[in-house]
Amino acid sequence: MKRITVFCGASAGNSPEYIEQAKELGETLAKNNIELVYGGARIGLMGAVADAVLANGGRVSGVLPDFLKSKEIAHSSLTELIIVKSMHERKTKMNDISDGVIALPGGFGTMDELFEMLTWAQLGLHQKPIGLLNTNGYYDGLVELIQSMTNKGFVSTMNQSMLTVSESIDELLSKMKNYKPPHVSKWIKEEDI
Repeated sequence: MKRITVFCGASAGNSPEYIEQAKELGETLAKNNIELVYGGARIGLMGAVADAVLANGGRVSGVLPDFLKSKEIAHSSLTELIIVKSMHERKTKMNDISDGVIALPGGFGTMDELFEMLTWAQLGLHQKPIGLLNTNGYYDGLVELIQSMTNKGFVSTMNQSMLTVSESIDELLSKMKNYKPPHVSKWIKEEDI
């Protein structure tokens, strides 16, 4: 994996552990020569992970919709800042230029991004590893919900296996590097979405 997209909050959350682990992930990515692809903002967990990659000599590509750049949240020190027209174009671009996805804690936007990547994997549009960094049990409830969805027949065990979960950065990256995607035939053509 040469480039990983990180989805996370534009807020810092209410525990210092969220910022600490975002910084630790950034440092780990840089030390492993993995470029960060993320939403392009300088605030919250987004800014923390980007700053840590840059402080450790790594490369960072931000992808930011034009309307957010005008709100002055764009990070000004990135290796590359790609400006797009819409949120959907942002997700598409981030998917196009990365080899995998990690979700840190975040809100509705993070959930939207995470579930879109899972849906695209389910539809056979990509075979990239998708990881949840379960900082301080942040995603415990989501993991339980997905298990319930599987138990009740709305998510197949094959599709459930497309999500890798760990509380440890090193373990998560190791699982993602060794990820073997299930064979999924494409339901629809990529140009149809």
